[in-house]
Amino acid sequence: MATSKQCHVSTIDENGKNGFFIDDKKVLIKEEENSSDTKKPPFSFRKLWSFTGPGFLMSIAYLDPGNIESDLQSGTVAKYKLLWVLLSATVVGMFMQRLSARLGVVTGLDLAEMCYQKYPTVPRFGLWLMVEIAIIGSDMQEVIGTATAIYMLSNKVIPLWAGVLITIVDTLTFLGLDKYGLRKLEFFFGVLIALMAVTFGYEYVVSTPSQGEVVKGMFYPWCEQCDSSALLQAVGIIGAVIMPHNLYLHSALVKSRHVDKHSTEKVREANMYYFIESATALFISFIINVFVVSVFAHGLNGKTNNELFDTCRAEGSFFSNTFPNNTELIDADLYKGGVFLGCTFGAAAMYIWAVGILAAGQSSTMTGTYTGQFAMAGFLNLNWPRWKIVAIARTLAIIPTFFTAFYNDMDSLTDMNDLLNATMSLQLPFAVFPVIAFTSNPKIMGEFTNGVITTILACAFSLLVISINIYLVYDTVTSSLNSSDWLPITAVIIVGILYMLFCAYLILHLAVNLGFFSSNQVSNLTELFLEPKAFTPLDRIASPIYCNNISSGEGVHDTSKTIVLVGYGERSGEFCVFIIVCEGVS
Repeated sequence: MATSKQCHVSTIDENGKNGFFIDDKKVLIKEEENSSDTKKPPFSFRKLWSFTGPGFLMSIAYLDPGNIESDLQSGTVAKYKLLWVLLSATVVGMFMQRLSARLGVVTGLDLAEMCYQKYPTVPRFGLWLMVEIAIIGSDMQEVIGTATAIYMLSNKVIPLWAGVLITIVDTLTFLGLDKYGLRKLEFFFGVLIALMAVTFGYEYVVSTPSQGEVVKGMFYPWCEQCDSSALLQAVGIIGAVIMPHNLYLHSALVKSRHVDKHSTEKVREANMYYFIESATALFISFIINVFVVSVFAHGLNGKTNNELFDTCRAEGSFFSNTFPNNTELIDADLYKGGVFLGCTFGAAAMYIWAVGILAAGQSSTMTGTYTGQFAMAGFLNLNWPRWKIVAIARTLAIIPTFFTAFYNDMDSLTDMNDLLNATMSLQLPFAVFPVIAFTSNPKIMGEFTNGVITTILACAFSLLVISINIYLVYDTVTSSLNSSDWLPITAVIIVGILYMLFCAYLILHLAVNLGFFSSNQVSNLTELFLEPKAFTPLDRIASPIYCNNISSGEGVHDTSKTIVLVGYGERSGEFCVFIIVCEGVS
């Protein structure tokens, strides 16, 4: 083995240097009596409750104001006929979230931290930029949705830009709840989800949609007599439901529980409980989305502006000037949807709707803040105090949102929602390709590597969704640009070429991880896809932290300048990987 003149030691353990769930904040999983590390433990509702939390925080992305607006537009345009698209998108989303959660549980790294280890500098930085764009786009929808709710609740007294500022302040205030324990913060999110279920459920009950049509819409995979607007709405549903940054969030949230990485059964058990919890959370989110689609399918489908104008004027509504007095079909949004409910079912219905939107916007803004923290810390390998990362992450997301709300009216913001959905749709490859690549690599996942069927389904789902999203983006861009605008068209072409090249790189990286190349080809591609620092001697890795002392190591690997020892540290026998970087190797 090589000798060295000077060495310095860093260590990696399963807690994560960049993680925000440090030891004293992680949720302890109480073991059942007579449990064993070698045999499969019995199912326990108490243990399921201990794992409950991350999946519900993840599911909030399926209930953000962007999704709610997509729901009401779906009902307005196609009635109940696109509910099966919503169901399919939720199932595909659950499948991808499962892979993300498994990555975090098995490796102890979230997706951003794994990207830091496995991608060279330029593509890694590019991935971070793409994720930040997705976070900013989603955050704009969430914050503006919250500001819209405040605008309705205040009877138009508080303008949108002021609502944005209020949202910033109360988001940071509510996130401070985790100082009193992570479970308390998770409980608060649970209350917000329950509030959405109650408020949107109330609207569903008072509007009395056809139950038979609702069920048929869920399971009849067709859209009879649908025009191009309905097709675009179906594409928009998929783009709104399957959000790329949510994969980064979920892989980080599952690190909030203590899971014994040495025990295969404990890891398998954690994966099972997380899957049950996530499936339950997404089922609840799907039901809430169905409530919204059904309410507006029953009430707004085929309605014209002058019909609602007359209804609101007869009701004497304060918002009667919302709808122009013309015969055009209603172009629904969050604000107009609330006014419609108020004019049709009484003012209470509008305020209850606004409370639901407020809960959706507030909860999704908070999880968006978490996502920004995890992405920045993971991709850039930051070891800063948490408040600095929060401040920078929120500034990046809030500044464009504030100026957008300040210089635009309600109609302009509604039109911008389609552009934001298209922008976020473009970011999907930069989440799904890495998560499939890492979870399909046996050197990373060990015995928890994706099976052949799982890999095929993941790739097929991803390519299908990405193709659909590209169609959405193409339609949005072509409808927005004039053929004589050569400068923006040229810019779009250049960006499109760079985008496709980046996607091609990620596909090749995925192919390397799937083992589609021979050993000689892989060695030639190593410098392109994996930097030396990304070498991992184990089938499970974890992010850097310091152990107190180093005891005897085993599993020595010599990489000329780096010697990796696998051993145990003094910290309660926790598993560590000691990376000894040696200078002047002879």
